[in-house]
Amino acid sequence: MSLRSTIAKTAGKSSYWFLHTFFKGGSSLPGKITTKIDPNILQSLGKHYDVIVVTGTNGKTLTTALTVQVLKEKYEDILTNPTGSNMERGIVTTFLHAKRSKSKRPLAVLEVDEANVIKVTKYITPKAFVLTNIFRDQMDRYGEIYTTYQKILNGIALAPNATIIANGDAPIFHSHQLPNPIIYYGFNDQKKGDIKATPNTDGVLCPHCQHILHYHFITYSNLGDYFCPNCGFSRPALNFTLNKRLELTPKSSKFEIDGQEFEIGIGGVYNIYNALAAYTVGRFMGVTPDQIKDAFEADKHIFGRQEEINVDGKLVTLILVKNPVGLNQVIDMISTDKDPFTFIGLLNANYADGIDTSWIWDGDFERLPKMNIKQFITGGERYKDITYRLKVAAVDESKHLVEPDLDKVVKMIDNVPTQKVYILATYTAMLKLRKTFAEKGFIKGGMG
Repeated sequence: MSLRSTIAKTAGKSSYWFLHTFFKGGSSLPGKITTKIDPNILQSLGKHYDVIVVTGTNGKTLTTALTVQVLKEKYEDILTNPTGSNMERGIVTTFLHAKRSKSKRPLAVLEVDEANVIKVTKYITPKAFVLTNIFRDQMDRYGEIYTTYQKILNGIALAPNATIIANGDAPIFHSHQLPNPIIYYGFNDQKKGDIKATPNTDGVLCPHCQHILHYHFITYSNLGDYFCPNCGFSRPALNFTLNKRLELTPKSSKFEIDGQEFEIGIGGVYNIYNALAAYTVGRFMGVTPDQIKDAFEADKHIFGRQEEINVDGKLVTLILVKNPVGLNQVIDMISTDKDPFTFIGLLNANYADGIDTSWIWDGDFERLPKMNIKQFITGGERYKDITYRLKVAAVDESKHLVEPDLDKVVKMIDNVPTQKVYILATYTAMLKLRKTFAEKGFIKGGMG
């Protein structure tokens, strides 16, 4: 390690200690300080690790967390970034607070922002890339889905021997010929037919001839068993498959992968995809199906993406939403709740959220008035947008309260008429809410 790198690492570690000792947090500032002194610091920090990069639009945090749980069944030393601080500075900070490892090649399972993949592979050659999905998200940052995927490909190009573990149900992941070895996972749990995706679905043009793709079946959005009736382009053979969905509730999912039953303590079909990705990584790394089953059923707490919090006896579920596809999957998930509940929608539009809020108009909020929802609350910096969106969705105004201040929203939870509360929040609103919950003692700590 060069003198410059040593100074940078020392400064970063010192700032991390100070921030976490006196301010109980700081996931990116130490990395910012370190890279300011030595822009190439990742090269020295990560050179002794076998790195697995998890990237894509939705599901990165849960896939990373489940993958870590799975790999812990076989490997002792695993470094990860559990709070979802997934840009270069956050990843540098992750390495800075790594404990000294006994292994010669410890593992690092890192959630990486799509646009930051190349910033990692510029300095570190990953062992594998895990690709979850690509959906329209934060148009101001990423552009269209093909632009987003190209950002990922630019990073993958620097590691042509790394294994790609990709969602085979996403047409975009089969659209380029790559030199890398590729492992595909996907769903095979429906009868085959010949259907098309619904109007306004992204990514349904054949990458070879631009004909509209058809599907033998669709799981959601543009994911499924796709084929082109014009040129023959089709879903690749799957290495690992979900065979059956056994039971879905807002709190849990039971399913079969390759004929074996599994359960995770979190709801939503989209989260089964995340579990399937983690399963595939585990098998790639030599973890047995029985070990993976034990890891899934450990039901460990997952930061901030679908988090249950007891607020003075109310069961509050905090869920991150950031784009139409993810939002619609969450709406689908909460629709499975048989009990009455309160719906809270919180919308911010900072850089980390995406400054363009027009995506809420592609969300299927029209389903909400048909559910057993006793009260609606909307808030956040862009409360006018989300409030008007629910009005257009025909939400009963007599049941609808508006409160921009998130601290006051937390106080309102005591008086809602239901035991269950679902909060759908964008990223910075979620962080603010967690901070308030932590200050009131409902959860331990805010950001890590």
